[in-house]
Amino acid sequence: MNAFFQDEDSKLYLADALALLPRFPAEFADVIFADPPYFLSNGGITCNSGKMVSVNKGDWDKVATLEDKHQFNRRWIRRCKRILKPNGTIWISGTLHSIYSVGMALEQESFKIMNNITWQKTNPAPNLSCRYFTHSTETILWAKKNSSAKHYFNYELMKELNGGKQMKDVWTGALTPQREKLFGKHPTQKPLYLLARILLASTIEGDLVLDPFCGSGTTGVACKLLGRKFIGVDNNPDFIALAKERLIHAHEQKL
Repeated sequence: MNAFFQDEDSKLYLADALALLPRFPAEFADVIFADPPYFLSNGGITCNSGKMVSVNKGDWDKVATLEDKHQFNRRWIRRCKRILKPNGTIWISGTLHSIYSVGMALEQESFKIMNNITWQKTNPAPNLSCRYFTHSTETILWAKKNSSAKHYFNYELMKELNGGKQMKDVWTGALTPQREKLFGKHPTQKPLYLLARILLASTIEGDLVLDPFCGSGTTGVACKLLGRKFIGVDNNPDFIALAKERLIHAHEQKL
């Protein structure tokens, strides 16, 4: 199991997550963040930088049937559960194209969903068809292995970051800025502030965070900036090369 890239606190693997996850030890990850395929590549159109473009991301974002989509989600979530520590937690992001299957899969695999975070984007792409409401949110589910697990939550820090009030489950912020795309672009890249909040809420320094669909490596960059260990997996050579460059230059980024 050779890493594509590694340093003292990070590893990247160029591999299919479904094939690689069973090779990791049981119960070794403190937290898992996953941004799996949304399966929204359906031939439609969207707006990017004022231009009409296809929503298609690539073959990795396509699925034949609803049953195939759900079985994929159950398989990777089941494999993640095996490697998650007894009191560890998992965060999974998605849109309406995938998140309902993800939620059902979590419950079928006996996870306990604790929060349904709504990430509200302040600058979403406009709706070009003008036939429905503009898509401006994504959902992030936060779950623990079972109802009796004693998960970690830095309540006081979240309250402090929210001006002394309990932080709610609607988080508002902009899409990924250009300064976080200096080494290349990923079609579903998440902004650093989003991953930083997730890590600050559910991990402590030195914890190991695994991302089975790491894409451009945002989770890894956030881990480096916050003193967490990181393992990332992706099956796309271009994306994993991009993640490598971002990890090498992580400390040039700002949260």
